[in-house]
Amino acid sequence: MIQYSMVCDREHRFDAWFRNADAYDQQVAQGILTCPLCDSRVVHKALMAPAVARAGSEKLSLSIGHPQHAELREMMRAMRKKVTSEADYVGDKFAEEARKIHFKETSTRGIYGEATRDEVVSLIEEGVDVMPLPSLPEEQN
Repeated sequence: MIQYSMVCDREHRFDAWFRNADAYDQQVAQGILTCPLCDSRVVHKALMAPAVARAGSEKLSLSIGHPQHAELREMMRAMRKKVTSEADYVGDKFAEEARKIHFKETSTRGIYGEATRDEVVSLIEEGVDVMPLPSLPEEQN
C-alpha cells in the first residue's frame, strides 16, 4: 500500500491510500479520483514531507489553534452526514459487503460500517476502494 497527500483545485488537502502507484495512475486515468470534501475531480498529488516514525504514536492531530480547524471540522461533519444519510449501514459486515459490491455479486450502492485494520488492508490489496469515515471527538462521548 502507498499513501499520498492529495490536493484538489479548491485547495482541499487530504490523504489517500492506494494498492500501489499504478492504482493511483489508473484511478486518475478513469476520472474516479475525487476530493472527499467537495467532490472535485481535479485532484493531484501534493508535496509530501518524508515520513518520520514517531515513537509510540500512530495518530496525528490538528490543534484547535490551526487557522482552518473549524472549517475542516465542519467539512468532516458534513461528509459524515452525507454518507450516513445516503448509504446503507452494514455494521460489522462491511468487508464482506464491500467485496460483494466490488466483484459484482450484488447491486452497486454506497455502504458504511465497521472493519478491522486487517480487513481494510485485505480490501485494499484486493483492489476494493475504501476510505475511512471521519469521526469527531464529540461522537466519542
